Amino acid sequence: MIGPLLATAAARMSHHDLRCPVPAREAGQWVIGTALGLYFTPAVLKTLGAYVGYIAAGVLFALLLGAGCAVLLRRLTGIDRSTAFFAMAVGGASEMATQAERHGAQIDRVAAAHSMRIMLVVLVIPFSFKFLGLHGLDPYLPGARTVNPGGLLALVALTSLCACGLRRIDLPNAWVIGPLLMTIALTANQWDLSALPRWIIDGGQLLIGISLGTRFTPAFLHTAPRYLAGTAICSLVAMLLAALFAAGLAAVSGIPLPTAILATSPGGIAEMSLTAKTLQLGVPVVTAFHVTRMVTLVLSIGPVFSLAQRLRRVP
Repeated sequence: MIGPLLATAAARMSHHDLRCPVPAREAGQWVIGTALGLYFTPAVLKTLGAYVGYIAAGVLFALLLGAGCAVLLRRLTGIDRSTAFFAMAVGGASEMATQAERHGAQIDRVAAAHSMRIMLVVLVIPFSFKFLGLHGLDPYLPGARTVNPGGLLALVALTSLCACGLRRIDLPNAWVIGPLLMTIALTANQWDLSALPRWIIDGGQLLIGISLGTRFTPAFLHTAPRYLAGTAICSLVAMLLAALFAAGLAAVSGIPLPTAILATSPGGIAEMSLTAKTLQLGVPVVTAFHVTRMVTLVLSIGPVFSLAQRLRRVP
């Protein structure tokens, strides 16, 4: 993921017209959602039930973190309140840009801020973990561990149908959430159709990296330097505060600290879950935290902003 991301971003900012077709991005998302869903065995779901309160705390922390960083961004850059709020919201870039447009924010600045945040998170956290030697021996194993050609075709068909259904109702990240939910349902009922071949998992990571890298355009470099510097500072502050929250969460919940850091970091589902999978650090826990946060923020961020605006006007 990281190699294609850096290579594509560098090429794009050097005026090379590289693009990631939507089906390619969705294929990468499908791979990630399906691969993660294979970890949700009955025993894992029983374990996750004990973490429901901590997951809710993580969602609330993400909302407060975004609001606090928005205040910091305004003070550093002087940007308007709406743009700062949606630029720092810890949600998906496309979903936050859509919400920003509805509330009169500067969409290009919001998109630039999310690109900067994801780039920093993807680079800083995995490399820091590798440098510190944080590599787990994850007790969580996929339900299906062998590739069955017939079962793999059935898995592709079922998960794709679920993704198409969720996209039809405009659910964000449908090609991650749909396959994830379908595969969880199958794995939880011990219907282990097939594992994913290694080359498919690697290909999915490559496509995710390319899709992230193509967000960076020559215009990104020409965005106001003060604003870009401010978003970088706020993103680093968000990572630090999230790590401190993770330390507290680990202390009270018993979740290993590296897993808690990945679960509460201001990154995306695909990026942090892939890091957890690669380093064997609590894939189901990290996935559960990020999926819950993403769905909650996408559904609530608009109403929360509108409520905050009304409260500001109350004498």
